[in-house]
Amino acid sequence: MNTDNLSPIILTLVTFAPFIGALLLILVPRARDVRILALVFSLLTFVLSLHLPVYFHREHTEFRFEINRPWISTPNIHYHMGIDGFSMWLVVLTTFLTPLCVLISWHSVRERVKEFFILLLILETALIGVFTSLDLFLFYFFWEATLIPMALLIGMFGHERKVYAAVKFFMYTMIASMFMLAAILWLYAHTGTFDFVAIRDQIARGAAPSFPAAAPWLFLGFFIAFAVKVPLFPFHTWLPDAHVEAPTAGSVLLAAVLLKMGTYGMLRFNLGLFPQQSRQNAWWIIILALIGIIYGALVAMVQPNLKKLVAYSSVSHLGFVVLGIFSFTQLGLDGAMFVMLAHGISTGALFMLAGVLHERRHTYEISEFGGLASPMPVYAASFLFIVLASAGLPLLNGFIGEFLVLSGSFQAKAIYGILAATGVIWSSIYLLWMYQRVFFGKVTHTVNSSLPDLSGFEQTAVWPCAVAALVMGVAPIIWLAAIDPAVQAALAPFVHIASRMAGQ
Repeated sequence: MNTDNLSPIILTLVTFAPFIGALLLILVPRARDVRILALVFSLLTFVLSLHLPVYFHREHTEFRFEINRPWISTPNIHYHMGIDGFSMWLVVLTTFLTPLCVLISWHSVRERVKEFFILLLILETALIGVFTSLDLFLFYFFWEATLIPMALLIGMFGHERKVYAAVKFFMYTMIASMFMLAAILWLYAHTGTFDFVAIRDQIARGAAPSFPAAAPWLFLGFFIAFAVKVPLFPFHTWLPDAHVEAPTAGSVLLAAVLLKMGTYGMLRFNLGLFPQQSRQNAWWIIILALIGIIYGALVAMVQPNLKKLVAYSSVSHLGFVVLGIFSFTQLGLDGAMFVMLAHGISTGALFMLAGVLHERRHTYEISEFGGLASPMPVYAASFLFIVLASAGLPLLNGFIGEFLVLSGSFQAKAIYGILAATGVIWSSIYLLWMYQRVFFGKVTHTVNSSLPDLSGFEQTAVWPCAVAALVMGVAPIIWLAAIDPAVQAALAPFVHIASRMAGQ
Protein backbone atom coordinates (compact mmCIF):
# COMPACT_ATOMS: atom_id res chain seq x y z
CA MET A 1 0.00 0.00 0.00
CA ASN A 2 1.25 3.47 -0.84
CA THR A 3 1.76 5.11 2.54
CA ASP A 4 1.76 8.56 0.93
CA ASN A 5 -1.98 8.10 0.29
CA LEU A 6 -2.43 7.55 4.03
CA SER A 7 -0.54 10.69 5.02
CA PRO A 8 -3.48 13.08 5.47
CA ILE A 9 -5.67 10.35 6.92
CA ILE A 10 -3.25 9.15 9.57
CA LEU A 11 -2.18 12.54 10.93
CA THR A 12 -5.76 13.81 11.08
CA LEU A 13 -6.92 10.57 12.73
CA VAL A 14 -4.17 10.59 15.35
CA THR A 15 -4.83 14.24 16.18
CA PHE A 16 -8.61 14.18 16.38
CA ALA A 17 -9.45 10.62 17.49
CA PRO A 18 -9.30 11.65 21.19
CA PHE A 19 -11.54 14.64 20.49
CA ILE A 20 -14.10 12.37 18.81
CA GLY A 21 -13.93 10.16 21.90
CA ALA A 22 -14.51 13.19 24.13
CA LEU A 23 -17.64 14.10 22.13
CA LEU A 24 -18.98 10.55 22.43
CA LEU A 25 -18.39 10.56 26.19
CA ILE A 26 -21.00 13.31 26.49
CA LEU A 27 -23.64 10.75 25.49
CA VAL A 28 -22.53 8.04 27.96
CA PRO A 29 -24.50 8.07 31.24
CA ARG A 30 -22.67 5.58 33.50
CA ALA A 31 -19.28 6.35 35.05
CA ARG A 32 -17.97 2.83 34.41
CA ASP A 33 -18.81 3.08 30.71
CA VAL A 34 -17.17 6.52 30.57
CA ARG A 35 -13.92 5.03 31.87
CA ILE A 36 -14.04 2.14 29.41
CA LEU A 37 -14.76 4.36 26.41
CA ALA A 38 -12.00 6.81 27.42
CA LEU A 39 -9.55 3.90 27.64
CA VAL A 40 -10.69 2.53 24.27
CA PHE A 41 -10.20 5.84 22.46
CA SER A 42 -6.86 6.57 24.14
CA LEU A 43 -5.61 3.09 23.20
CA LEU A 44 -6.97 3.51 19.66
CA THR A 45 -5.06 6.77 19.33
CA PHE A 46 -1.86 5.08 20.52
CA VAL A 47 -2.27 2.24 18.03
CA LEU A 48 -2.89 4.72 15.21
CA SER A 49 0.19 6.73 16.23
CA LEU A 50 2.40 3.63 15.87
CA HIS A 51 1.83 3.96 12.12
CA LEU A 52 4.09 7.02 12.22
CA PRO A 53 7.38 5.40 13.37
CA VAL A 54 6.64 2.18 11.44
CA TYR A 55 6.31 3.99 8.09
CA PHE A 56 8.63 6.90 8.81
CA HIS A 57 11.48 7.13 6.28
CA ARG A 58 14.37 7.88 8.59
CA GLU A 59 16.78 8.98 5.88
CA HIS A 60 14.51 11.87 4.84
CA THR A 61 14.98 15.31 6.41
CA GLU A 62 11.77 16.91 5.13
CA PHE A 63 8.40 16.66 6.84
CA ARG A 64 6.57 13.37 6.45
CA PHE A 65 2.85 12.45 6.39
CA GLU A 66 2.25 16.00 5.28
CA ILE A 67 -1.15 17.52 4.55
CA ASN A 68 -1.59 21.09 3.33
CA ARG A 69 -5.11 22.30 2.53
CA PRO A 70 -6.51 25.86 2.38
CA TRP A 71 -8.62 26.52 5.46
CA ILE A 72 -9.39 30.26 5.62
CA SER A 73 -8.77 32.48 2.59
CA THR A 74 -8.48 35.80 4.43
CA PRO A 75 -6.23 35.75 6.37
CA ASN A 76 -4.26 33.08 4.51
CA ILE A 77 -4.54 30.13 6.91
CA HIS A 78 -3.91 26.53 5.89
CA TYR A 79 -4.61 23.21 7.53
CA HIS A 80 -0.93 22.29 7.26
CA MET A 81 0.32 19.36 9.30
CA GLY A 82 3.42 17.21 9.13
CA ILE A 83 6.04 15.55 11.32
CA ASP A 84 9.77 14.98 11.39
CA GLY A 85 12.10 13.15 13.77
CA PHE A 86 11.48 15.74 16.49
CA SER A 87 7.72 15.85 16.49
CA MET A 88 7.03 12.19 15.70
CA TRP A 89 8.38 10.84 18.99
CA LEU A 90 6.64 13.56 20.99
CA VAL A 91 3.33 12.54 19.39
CA VAL A 92 3.99 8.89 20.29
CA LEU A 93 4.99 9.91 23.84
CA THR A 94 1.66 11.71 24.22
CA THR A 95 -0.42 8.82 22.90
CA PHE A 96 1.59 6.32 24.98
CA LEU A 97 1.02 8.13 28.27
CA THR A 98 -2.66 9.06 27.89
CA PRO A 99 -4.02 5.47 28.28
CA LEU A 100 -1.79 5.09 31.34
CA CYS A 101 -3.31 8.30 32.74
CA VAL A 102 -6.76 6.79 32.21
CA LEU A 103 -5.73 3.64 34.09
CA ILE A 104 -4.09 5.47 37.00
CA SER A 105 -7.27 7.58 37.35
CA TRP A 106 -9.64 4.59 37.15
CA HIS A 107 -10.42 4.45 40.89
CA SER A 108 -8.96 7.75 42.12
CA VAL A 109 -11.45 9.95 40.23
CA ARG A 110 -14.86 9.32 41.79
CA GLU A 111 -16.74 12.58 41.21
CA ARG A 112 -17.53 14.24 37.88
CA VAL A 113 -15.98 11.26 36.14
CA LYS A 114 -17.37 12.19 32.72
CA GLU A 115 -15.98 15.73 32.88
CA PHE A 116 -12.55 14.46 33.93
CA PHE A 117 -12.09 12.05 31.03
CA ILE A 118 -13.58 14.48 28.50
CA LEU A 119 -10.99 17.07 29.56
CA LEU A 120 -8.23 14.46 29.42
CA LEU A 121 -9.06 13.47 25.83
CA ILE A 122 -9.45 17.08 24.68
CA LEU A 123 -6.04 17.83 26.20
CA GLU A 124 -4.54 14.92 24.25
CA THR A 125 -5.87 16.29 20.96
CA ALA A 126 -4.50 19.77 21.72
CA LEU A 127 -1.07 18.38 22.65
CA ILE A 128 -0.81 16.29 19.48
CA GLY A 129 -1.94 19.29 17.43
CA VAL A 130 0.93 21.38 18.80
CA PHE A 131 3.49 18.84 17.58
CA THR A 132 1.93 18.25 14.15
CA SER A 133 0.99 21.82 13.11
CA LEU A 134 3.10 23.53 10.45
CA ASP A 135 0.85 26.57 10.06
CA LEU A 136 1.67 29.15 12.74
CA PHE A 137 -1.99 30.07 13.24
CA LEU A 138 -2.91 26.40 13.67
CA PHE A 139 0.07 25.91 15.98
CA TYR A 140 -0.97 28.87 18.11
CA PHE A 141 -4.57 27.62 18.21
CA PHE A 142 -3.52 24.24 19.60
CA TRP A 143 -0.91 25.88 21.86
CA GLU A 144 -3.59 27.97 23.60
CA ALA A 145 -6.10 25.12 23.47
CA THR A 146 -3.94 23.09 25.86
CA LEU A 147 -4.41 25.72 28.58
CA ILE A 148 -8.15 25.28 29.01
CA PRO A 149 -8.41 21.52 29.74
CA MET A 150 -5.23 21.55 31.86
CA ALA A 151 -6.38 24.54 33.94
CA LEU A 152 -9.78 22.89 34.43
CA LEU A 153 -8.21 19.57 35.40
CA ILE A 154 -6.17 21.37 38.07
CA GLY A 155 -8.98 23.69 39.19
CA MET A 156 -11.75 21.07 39.31
CA PHE A 157 -9.92 17.89 40.36
CA GLY A 158 -6.88 19.18 42.24
CA HIS A 159 -6.13 19.47 45.95
CA GLU A 160 -6.41 22.18 48.62
CA ARG A 161 -5.08 25.21 46.68
CA LYS A 162 -6.27 24.01 43.29
CA VAL A 163 -7.97 27.22 42.12
CA TYR A 164 -4.92 29.33 42.97
CA ALA A 165 -2.61 26.92 41.12
CA ALA A 166 -4.92 26.74 38.08
CA VAL A 167 -5.21 30.52 37.78
CA LYS A 168 -1.46 30.99 38.24
CA PHE A 169 -0.70 28.38 35.56
CA PHE A 170 -3.22 29.90 33.15
CA MET A 171 -2.10 33.50 33.63
CA TYR A 172 1.63 32.83 33.41
CA THR A 173 1.43 30.80 30.20
CA MET A 174 -1.28 32.86 28.52
CA ILE A 175 0.47 36.21 29.10
CA ALA A 176 3.77 34.78 27.85
CA SER A 177 2.00 33.46 24.75
CA MET A 178 0.91 36.99 23.84
CA PHE A 179 4.52 37.80 22.95
CA MET A 180 4.57 34.85 20.55
CA LEU A 181 1.25 35.93 19.04
CA ALA A 182 2.65 39.40 18.34
CA ALA A 183 5.67 37.83 16.62
CA ILE A 184 3.44 35.53 14.55
CA LEU A 185 1.28 38.44 13.41
CA TRP A 186 4.37 40.44 12.40
CA LEU A 187 5.63 37.51 10.33
CA TYR A 188 2.26 37.19 8.61
CA ALA A 189 2.11 40.93 7.86
CA HIS A 190 5.53 40.84 6.19
CA THR A 191 5.42 37.45 4.46
CA GLY A 192 1.72 37.06 3.62
CA THR A 193 1.53 33.57 5.08
CA PHE A 194 1.34 31.67 8.37
CA ASP A 195 3.04 28.63 6.80
CA PHE A 196 6.18 27.73 8.75
CA VAL A 197 8.00 26.23 5.75
CA ALA A 198 7.16 29.20 3.49
CA ILE A 199 8.23 31.73 6.14
CA ARG A 200 11.46 29.86 6.81
CA ASP A 201 12.30 29.77 3.10
CA GLN A 202 11.50 33.47 2.62
CA ILE A 203 13.76 34.40 5.52
CA ALA A 204 16.56 32.14 4.25
CA ARG A 205 16.63 33.73 0.79
CA GLY A 206 16.20 37.29 2.10
CA ALA A 207 12.72 37.80 0.63
CA ALA A 208 11.49 39.57 3.82
CA PRO A 209 13.46 42.86 3.71
CA SER A 210 12.24 44.14 7.10
CA PHE A 211 13.17 40.92 8.87
CA PRO A 212 16.81 41.62 9.92
CA ALA A 213 15.83 44.70 11.95
CA ALA A 214 12.89 42.97 13.63
CA ALA A 215 14.53 39.56 14.11
CA PRO A 216 15.95 40.15 17.62
CA TRP A 217 12.51 41.14 18.93
CA LEU A 218 10.73 38.33 17.07
CA PHE A 219 13.21 35.83 18.51
CA LEU A 220 12.44 37.09 22.03
CA GLY A 221 8.69 36.98 21.37
CA PHE A 222 8.85 33.26 20.62
CA PHE A 223 11.50 32.56 23.25
CA ILE A 224 9.56 34.11 26.17
CA ALA A 225 6.52 31.95 25.41
CA PHE A 226 8.66 28.83 25.21
CA ALA A 227 10.84 29.68 28.25
CA VAL A 228 7.78 30.07 30.49
CA LYS A 229 6.36 26.78 29.25
CA VAL A 230 9.61 24.81 29.79
CA PRO A 231 9.88 26.41 32.46
CA LEU A 232 13.36 27.91 32.26
CA PHE A 233 14.79 29.70 35.31
CA PRO A 234 13.59 32.30 36.43
CA PHE A 235 10.18 31.69 34.78
CA HIS A 236 9.56 28.49 36.75
CA THR A 237 7.57 29.67 39.77
CA TRP A 238 4.19 28.50 38.44
CA LEU A 239 5.35 24.90 38.07
CA PRO A 240 5.59 23.60 41.68
CA ASP A 241 2.12 24.94 42.56
CA ALA A 242 0.57 23.45 39.41
CA HIS A 243 2.17 20.05 40.01
CA VAL A 244 1.39 19.79 43.71
CA GLU A 245 -2.27 20.75 43.29
CA ALA A 246 -2.97 18.85 40.04
CA PRO A 247 -4.58 15.39 40.02
CA THR A 248 -2.18 12.57 39.19
CA ALA A 249 -3.08 12.35 35.49
CA GLY A 250 -2.77 16.13 35.17
CA SER A 251 0.71 16.07 36.73
CA VAL A 252 1.78 13.25 34.41
CA LEU A 253 0.76 15.04 31.21
CA LEU A 254 1.95 18.40 32.53
CA ALA A 255 5.47 17.13 33.26
CA ALA A 256 5.81 14.54 30.52
CA VAL A 257 4.31 16.42 27.55
CA LEU A 258 3.15 19.97 28.28
CA LEU A 259 6.61 21.15 29.36
CA LYS A 260 8.07 19.66 26.16
CA MET A 261 5.97 22.11 24.14
CA GLY A 262 8.45 24.78 25.24
CA THR A 263 11.62 22.90 24.31
CA TYR A 264 10.02 21.68 21.07
CA GLY A 265 9.13 25.29 20.24
CA MET A 266 12.75 26.34 20.76
CA LEU A 267 13.93 23.58 18.45
CA ARG A 268 11.34 24.16 15.75
CA PHE A 269 10.84 27.93 15.75
CA ASN A 270 13.72 29.69 17.52
CA LEU A 271 16.37 27.63 15.76
CA GLY A 272 14.33 27.13 12.59
CA LEU A 273 13.36 30.74 11.93
CA PHE A 274 16.08 32.69 13.75
CA PRO A 275 19.43 30.87 13.45
CA GLN A 276 21.46 34.09 13.60
CA GLN A 277 19.64 35.35 16.70
CA SER A 278 19.81 31.90 18.30
CA ARG A 279 23.59 31.95 17.93
CA GLN A 280 23.87 35.50 19.28
CA ASN A 281 21.67 34.88 22.31
CA ALA A 282 22.94 31.40 23.12
CA TRP A 283 25.40 32.54 25.79
CA TRP A 284 22.84 33.97 28.22
CA ILE A 285 20.30 31.23 27.47
CA ILE A 286 22.93 28.62 28.36
CA ILE A 287 23.66 30.49 31.60
CA LEU A 288 19.94 30.34 32.50
CA ALA A 289 19.90 26.63 31.61
CA LEU A 290 22.92 25.92 33.83
CA ILE A 291 21.37 27.88 36.71
CA GLY A 292 18.18 25.87 36.22
CA ILE A 293 20.08 22.56 36.28
CA ILE A 294 21.88 23.32 39.54
CA TYR A 295 19.18 25.44 41.24
CA GLY A 296 16.41 22.97 40.41
CA ALA A 297 18.44 20.08 41.82
CA LEU A 298 19.43 21.90 45.01
CA VAL A 299 15.87 23.10 45.69
CA ALA A 300 14.54 19.59 45.00
CA MET A 301 16.97 18.25 47.59
CA VAL A 302 15.45 20.26 50.46
CA GLN A 303 11.79 19.69 49.61
CA PRO A 304 9.73 18.05 52.37
CA ASN A 305 6.94 17.32 49.83
CA LEU A 306 7.39 14.33 47.52
CA LYS A 307 5.46 15.82 44.62
CA LYS A 308 7.20 19.19 44.87
CA LEU A 309 10.56 17.39 44.85
CA VAL A 310 9.67 15.71 41.55
CA ALA A 311 8.40 19.05 40.21
CA TYR A 312 11.70 20.82 40.91
CA SER A 313 13.57 17.89 39.39
CA SER A 314 11.80 18.79 36.13
CA VAL A 315 13.32 22.28 36.27
CA SER A 316 16.74 20.64 36.50
CA HIS A 317 16.17 18.04 33.77
CA LEU A 318 14.64 20.51 31.33
CA GLY A 319 17.72 22.69 31.86
CA PHE A 320 19.70 19.86 30.24
CA VAL A 321 17.39 20.02 27.24
CA VAL A 322 17.84 23.77 26.75
CA LEU A 323 21.61 23.41 27.19
CA GLY A 324 21.73 20.70 24.52
CA ILE A 325 19.63 22.73 22.09
CA PHE A 326 21.79 25.85 22.34
CA SER A 327 25.08 23.94 22.19
CA PHE A 328 24.49 23.76 18.39
CA THR A 329 26.19 20.36 18.23
CA GLN A 330 24.92 17.07 16.79
CA LEU A 331 25.43 15.31 20.12
CA GLY A 332 23.82 18.14 22.07
CA LEU A 333 20.63 18.24 20.00
CA ASP A 334 20.40 14.44 19.85
CA GLY A 335 20.74 14.38 23.62
CA ALA A 336 18.25 17.20 24.15
CA MET A 337 15.61 15.34 22.18
CA PHE A 338 16.36 12.08 23.99
CA VAL A 339 16.19 13.76 27.41
CA MET A 340 12.78 15.16 26.46
CA LEU A 341 11.49 11.65 25.78
CA ALA A 342 13.27 9.98 28.71
CA HIS A 343 12.10 12.66 31.14
CA GLY A 344 8.54 12.19 29.89
CA ILE A 345 8.66 8.47 30.69
CA SER A 346 10.54 8.62 34.01
CA THR A 347 8.93 11.70 35.54
CA GLY A 348 5.50 10.64 34.32
CA ALA A 349 5.99 7.36 36.18
CA LEU A 350 7.27 9.17 39.30
CA PHE A 351 4.10 11.27 39.41
CA MET A 352 1.96 8.13 38.97
CA LEU A 353 3.77 6.48 41.87
CA ALA A 354 3.46 9.60 44.03
CA GLY A 355 -0.27 9.64 43.22
CA VAL A 356 -0.58 6.02 44.35
CA LEU A 357 0.84 6.98 47.75
CA HIS A 358 -1.44 10.02 48.03
CA GLU A 359 -4.42 7.82 47.24
CA ARG A 360 -3.61 5.72 50.32
CA ARG A 361 -2.46 8.40 52.78
CA HIS A 362 -3.82 11.70 51.35
CA THR A 363 -0.46 13.41 51.88
CA TYR A 364 2.76 13.95 49.96
CA GLU A 365 4.87 14.84 53.04
CA ILE A 366 7.99 12.67 53.10
CA SER A 367 8.03 12.76 56.91
CA GLU A 368 4.71 10.86 56.94
CA PHE A 369 6.36 7.79 55.41
CA GLY A 370 9.30 5.51 56.14
CA GLY A 371 9.81 1.76 55.94
CA LEU A 372 7.29 1.29 53.11
CA ALA A 373 9.43 -1.41 51.49
CA SER A 374 8.04 -3.91 54.02
CA PRO A 375 4.27 -3.49 53.50
CA MET A 376 4.56 -2.49 49.80
CA PRO A 377 7.43 -4.51 48.22
CA VAL A 378 6.16 -4.37 44.62
CA TYR A 379 5.57 -0.64 44.91
CA ALA A 380 9.04 -0.14 46.42
CA ALA A 381 10.74 -2.13 43.65
CA SER A 382 8.83 -0.26 40.93
CA PHE A 383 9.66 3.08 42.52
CA LEU A 384 13.37 2.20 42.80
CA PHE A 385 13.55 1.21 39.13
CA ILE A 386 12.05 4.54 38.03
CA VAL A 387 14.25 6.50 40.46
CA LEU A 388 17.36 4.86 38.97
CA ALA A 389 16.13 5.65 35.46
CA SER A 390 15.55 9.28 36.39
CA ALA A 391 18.97 9.49 38.08
CA GLY A 392 20.69 8.35 34.88
CA LEU A 393 21.83 4.82 35.69
CA PRO A 394 23.56 3.25 32.65
CA LEU A 395 21.34 0.90 30.61
CA LEU A 396 18.29 3.00 31.53
CA ASN A 397 16.82 5.89 29.56
CA GLY A 398 18.09 8.78 31.69
CA PHE A 399 21.74 7.95 31.04
CA ILE A 400 21.72 8.19 27.23
CA GLY A 401 20.27 11.67 26.88
CA GLU A 402 22.32 13.26 29.64
CA PHE A 403 25.53 11.67 28.33
CA LEU A 404 24.88 13.05 24.84
CA VAL A 405 24.00 16.52 26.16
CA LEU A 406 27.15 16.63 28.30
CA SER A 407 29.25 15.44 25.35
CA GLY A 408 27.79 18.17 23.13
CA SER A 409 28.26 20.76 25.88
CA PHE A 410 31.94 19.88 26.25
CA GLN A 411 32.31 20.28 22.48
CA ALA A 412 30.75 23.74 22.65
CA LYS A 413 32.68 24.89 25.75
CA ALA A 414 34.24 22.76 28.48
CA ILE A 415 32.92 24.86 31.38
CA TYR A 416 29.33 24.20 30.22
CA GLY A 417 29.87 20.46 30.47
CA ILE A 418 31.64 20.69 33.82
CA LEU A 419 28.87 22.73 35.46
CA ALA A 420 26.09 20.65 33.92
CA ALA A 421 27.73 17.42 35.08
CA THR A 422 27.26 18.52 38.70
CA GLY A 423 23.51 18.36 38.05
CA VAL A 424 23.81 14.61 37.47
CA ILE A 425 25.46 14.23 40.88
CA TRP A 426 22.84 16.36 42.65
CA SER A 427 19.98 14.45 41.01
CA SER A 428 21.34 11.15 42.29
CA ILE A 429 21.61 12.63 45.79
CA TYR A 430 18.08 14.04 46.06
CA LEU A 431 16.41 11.04 44.41
CA LEU A 432 18.21 8.37 46.44
CA TRP A 433 17.88 10.33 49.68
CA MET A 434 14.14 10.71 49.06
CA TYR A 435 13.89 6.98 48.36
CA GLN A 436 15.80 6.12 51.53
CA ARG A 437 13.50 8.26 53.71
CA VAL A 438 10.29 6.90 52.20
CA PHE A 439 11.09 3.18 51.91
CA PHE A 440 13.91 2.19 54.27
CA GLY A 441 14.13 1.95 58.05
CA LYS A 442 11.32 1.11 60.42
CA VAL A 443 7.67 1.89 59.80
CA THR A 444 7.35 5.08 61.85
CA HIS A 445 3.57 5.53 61.47
CA THR A 446 1.41 2.53 62.32
CA VAL A 447 -1.06 3.35 59.56
CA ASN A 448 1.70 2.68 57.00
CA SER A 449 2.18 -0.92 58.13
CA SER A 450 -1.12 -1.97 56.54
CA LEU A 451 -0.96 0.00 53.27
CA PRO A 452 -2.00 -2.14 50.28
CA ASP A 453 0.55 -2.80 47.54
CA LEU A 454 0.11 -1.84 43.89
CA SER A 455 -3.24 -2.94 42.46
CA GLY A 456 -3.63 -4.49 39.03
CA PHE A 457 -4.72 -1.20 37.47
CA GLU A 458 -1.78 0.61 39.05
CA GLN A 459 0.73 -1.99 37.86
CA THR A 460 -0.71 -1.81 34.34
CA ALA A 461 -0.21 1.96 34.38
CA VAL A 462 3.32 2.05 35.85
CA TRP A 463 5.07 -0.99 34.40
CA PRO A 464 4.86 0.07 30.72
CA CYS A 465 6.91 3.13 31.71
CA ALA A 466 9.49 0.86 33.35
CA VAL A 467 9.68 -1.28 30.21
CA ALA A 468 10.01 1.82 28.03
CA ALA A 469 12.79 3.16 30.29
CA LEU A 470 14.72 -0.11 29.90
CA VAL A 471 14.26 -0.40 26.13
CA MET A 472 15.27 3.24 25.61
CA GLY A 473 18.40 2.65 27.67
CA VAL A 474 19.40 -0.59 25.93
CA ALA A 475 18.41 0.27 22.34
CA PRO A 476 18.48 4.10 21.99
CA ILE A 477 19.19 3.79 18.26
CA ILE A 478 15.48 3.04 17.69
CA TRP A 479 14.78 6.65 18.64
CA LEU A 480 18.02 8.28 17.51
CA ALA A 481 17.79 6.88 13.97
CA ALA A 482 14.80 9.15 13.30
CA ILE A 483 16.09 12.06 15.40
CA ASP A 484 19.51 12.29 13.68
CA PRO A 485 18.31 13.49 10.24
CA ALA A 486 16.07 16.13 11.86
CA VAL A 487 19.03 17.35 13.93
CA GLN A 488 21.23 17.58 10.83
CA ALA A 489 18.56 19.63 9.05
CA ALA A 490 18.17 21.91 12.10
CA LEU A 491 21.94 22.48 12.32
CA ALA A 492 22.46 23.16 8.59
CA PRO A 493 21.91 26.96 8.88
CA PHE A 494 24.42 27.12 11.74
CA VAL A 495 27.08 25.46 9.59
CA HIS A 496 26.64 28.28 7.08
CA ILE A 497 26.80 30.89 9.86
CA ALA A 498 29.99 29.35 11.25
CA SER A 499 31.64 29.19 7.81
CA ARG A 500 30.68 32.81 7.09
CA MET A 501 32.10 33.94 10.44
CA ALA A 502 35.30 31.97 9.75
CA GLY A 503 35.59 33.65 6.33
CA GLN A 504 35.36 37.05 7.94
